[in-house]
Amino acid sequence: MILAVTVAVSVWIDMFFHRKAKEITFKDAAVWSCVWITLALLFYAYLFLRHSPQQASLFLSGYVLEKALSIDNMMVFVAIFASFNIKGILQHRILYFGIIGALLFRALFVAAGTWIFGISHWVEAIFAAIVLWTGVKMFMGSEEGDDTEDYSDHWSVRLTSRIIPVTPRLIGRHFVVGRQHAEDIARKEGFSLPKRAAMYATPMLLCLMCIEISDVIFSFDSVPAIIAVTKEPFLVYASVIFAILGLRNLYFMLSAAAKYLVHLEKAVALVLVFIAAKLAGSAFSLFNINHLISLAVVLGLIAGGVVISLIFPGKKEEERLV
Repeated sequence: MILAVTVAVSVWIDMFFHRKAKEITFKDAAVWSCVWITLALLFYAYLFLRHSPQQASLFLSGYVLEKALSIDNMMVFVAIFASFNIKGILQHRILYFGIIGALLFRALFVAAGTWIFGISHWVEAIFAAIVLWTGVKMFMGSEEGDDTEDYSDHWSVRLTSRIIPVTPRLIGRHFVVGRQHAEDIARKEGFSLPKRAAMYATPMLLCLMCIEISDVIFSFDSVPAIIAVTKEPFLVYASVIFAILGLRNLYFMLSAAAKYLVHLEKAVALVLVFIAAKLAGSAFSLFNINHLISLAVVLGLIAGGVVISLIFPGKKEEERLV
């Protein structure tokens, strides 16, 4: 009940304070990120005092891990927005609805994941292999350069376009518009509609679909990793929820700071490798890593990635300075 009330109030507060269309600055994003982190720490304190220090520690470990893994997903969001030329307040609007969808999808993934984990120790081994593959792929991917994928021809875009005609341009802040509205804008701005229809989608809807699909794919990696920390469904979902609530502000911070944090992706990849080792050790009863050690390793790797990025900016940043 405490979690449900906290989430409902948090979403309402976010809607109220961001109801006006204005650009999200780095300062705004940083302030709101501190708000969401403080809220998570208050929930940690509630678990510590009301339940047990161990449950509080497991929640915090899962929360930090989800935040760390979200970094790579945010970089995908940057590429998606660039593909559709979505900027400023429109990004904020899309991320708002995207996060609502993420809250629902994660509930399903957490329920399914915790149930599947209880079937056999071999499931842990399979999940360990998936997490390890993701970590290795992420680590190798950070070495391949700055080529950005074009999401404007993503399969979800093609599927949506078959279901509902899409206007060639944005129409205000709308995801879907009626025929009369679309025809009026088309005449005014001098573009043609694909065909006559009762309703038209806009590029905003296509962008939202890509965001939702990428988050679902991301869940296949992040949820098993968090379940490796704790198999208690409530703690897993609470960790995910509090991390997701601050994702929009994390996105606006990372989109501005990503060029400076050139080694952070490698640090996140090493976190996944560590989680894969933890899963494998548990699956084959080889060793069991204490949750406090897991928390220290995750925090240490992420902090190390930030510090190393600032000390050794690497060739990407050096090329920008030339």
